[in-house]
Amino acid sequence: MDLELDGRRALVTGATAGLGEAIATFLAAEGVHVVVHGRDEGRADKVAEAIRAAGGRAEVALGDLASDAGADSVATKALAGGPIDILVNNAGVYHHRNWTEATPAIWLDTYQTNVLSSVRMIQRLVPQMRARGWGRVIQIGGGLAQQPIAMQPDYNASLAARHNLAVSLARELQGSGVTSNVVAPGAILVPSVQQLLTEVAPRFGWGDSEDAIERGAVRDLVPNDVGRLGRPKEIAAAVAYLASPHADYVSGAVLRVDGGTIRAAF
Repeated sequence: MDLELDGRRALVTGATAGLGEAIATFLAAEGVHVVVHGRDEGRADKVAEAIRAAGGRAEVALGDLASDAGADSVATKALAGGPIDILVNNAGVYHHRNWTEATPAIWLDTYQTNVLSSVRMIQRLVPQMRARGWGRVIQIGGGLAQQPIAMQPDYNASLAARHNLAVSLARELQGSGVTSNVVAPGAILVPSVQQLLTEVAPRFGWGDSEDAIERGAVRDLVPNDVGRLGRPKEIAAAVAYLASPHADYVSGAVLRVDGGTIRAAF
């Protein structure tokens, strides 16, 4: 299927590993000129070089989006090569802290990185999308926005804010040709998740093989209707669809890619 993305330009924030890297790589394979954002030059360059080695087009924009100065630097670099058609706000952090450990200062840090970073990039890039009459803004959210758990309350709330701001932005952009949507992953088997599950496997008696650990994790921690964890490419495919002209009629939506983890009719 031709997603009709060839020649578009995209900025993917937090693209040096995990979901961000998968999204950047997938978009590049569809002909998108990708701007790989990160804070570590070596990691960002490695992703961009891999994309170019596969025949894609990529450049790097470095900066800490938790600050105005960092966001300015990233936006300037991203726009230097031409307009940005697609903004994927993926950059974020989370900590395994409970309500006692998650102090107000930690909440503020989480919101700076997970919420205000998105706001900063929206305010810097969406006006030029609007002026040209076409654009895509895609937030990477998550099921914890709708069904939070007791742990990492600051992270859960920051995801809910991402979902909320995406719908508000969609209303703001009505009739402009620019859409705003959310992709909400479930538990995805990125390397950091694989490492965490391997570390806790002995506690649950899941076994030693990656397949056995995944089956145990789905059974005991993250049950879903498909019976496995998601793969990064599946999230990237959802992003690519929403970024494409095939999704012209989709705005203000949350596309859950979670194997049925979140069971909600509405």
